[in-house]
This record gives sequence, C-alpha cells and structure tokens, in this order.
Amino acid sequence: MKLIFKILTVPVTLAIDLFTLICIGIISCSAMLLRLVSGLIGILGIAVLVTYSPKNGLILLTIAYLVSPMGVSMIAVWLLGGLQSISRTLKYF
Repeated sequence: MKLIFKILTVPVTLAIDLFTLICIGIISCSAMLLRLVSGLIGILGIAVLVTYSPKNGLILLTIAYLVSPMGVSMIAVWLLGGLQSISRTLKYF
C-alpha cells in the first residue's frame, strides 16, 4: 500500500519541485532589479516627505518597502517554502 502511494505521488512531487526551482530562479533574478527600484522610490519618498507632503512621502516609502526584496517577494518565498514542505511530506509519507 505504501509503495503504491509513493508511485502515485512521484509525478506530483516532481512537478512541485520543478515549479519551486523555476520560481526560486525567477525570484533570485528579480531581487537585484527590485533592490534598485525600491532604493530609488525610497530616496524619492524621503525627498517628498521632507519637502512636499508627509502623507505622500509615507505612501512612497510604503510602496518602496513592498517593492523591496523584503516585501512582496518575501511572501512569495514563504509560499514556496510551504510548497516545498508539502513536497517533503509527500516524499516521506
């Protein structure tokens, strides 16, 4: 019974592993670009915060945080970690 379950779950775990590998590559490549963009938006946000409007400056700083590798990208990494744990669970079950 256990062997049959492992045979049936091999394609699923292989698909999950390939998907996470591709997504990790995409996230790694986009991290450099996101750092540059978030840095520019952060500098612009500080300039706007000091000179023009605190509200607009805080909005720009929030956008810079979300665009940074610690923002939305970290959510994607967290989700990929969840997929990898599902794959590991299927492998060792």
